[in-house]
Amino acid sequence: MPVSEASPQAVNRLLATLLEPEYQRLVPHLEHVSLPLGQVLHKRGESIEYVYFPHRAIVSLLSTPEEGSKVEVGLVGNEGVVGIPNILGDNIAATTAMVQLAGSGMRIKASLIKSEFQQGGVLQSLLLRYTQALYALASQNAACNRLHHLEERLARWLLLVCDRVGSNELRLTQEFISEMLGVRRAGVTDAANSLQQAGLIRYHRGKITIVNRQELEAACCPCYGIIKGEYARLLEH
Repeated sequence: MPVSEASPQAVNRLLATLLEPEYQRLVPHLEHVSLPLGQVLHKRGESIEYVYFPHRAIVSLLSTPEEGSKVEVGLVGNEGVVGIPNILGDNIAATTAMVQLAGSGMRIKASLIKSEFQQGGVLQSLLLRYTQALYALASQNAACNRLHHLEERLARWLLLVCDRVGSNELRLTQEFISEMLGVRRAGVTDAANSLQQAGLIRYHRGKITIVNRQELEAACCPCYGIIKGEYARLLEH
């Protein structure tokens, strides 16, 4: 039977879904770690030493096409894992993984999780389905960034982050959000003000609170529903 989500070692939902024998094989190698804001778990082009299973932390997967620039192409919370390239057979990171919301998680040596993955079983199935969900997220993000207004994109991004931390309060600066969305800070300020004036969010000194989630979802582009649906289809069994 699956590991109980009440287990202190299984706050991450992927770990919580494992069958007990698989989970117990991982336990001796799992290390609880703090994930402070801004910590880089791996850089693009470098080898992946550890694979991370976040708890309440959020990790951004960043594309860095040129020096000094970055844009978020994916995000990982307690539904997922950081270090997918290693699991799929390539130990070189295609993106930079940086903690955007502090928290904690479990980490394991990349070589060990790869060996367990190669044994098949529930872990392999879960990680393959998660990879597909992450690909769906990146694909939809690319379309969203091209087709939809910034206000809709900001609403989508806030909802995705809130889903992964289980809270309607987020410690985020507009400067950081602008970097994640790949837009000017002034654009994020205008979009946030618009959502605040509509009574959907409240923003004050680096803290964003969603005050009307239902209306924020209505103000969002269709991409949020598509992404959420794919994650549910692939990971919620």
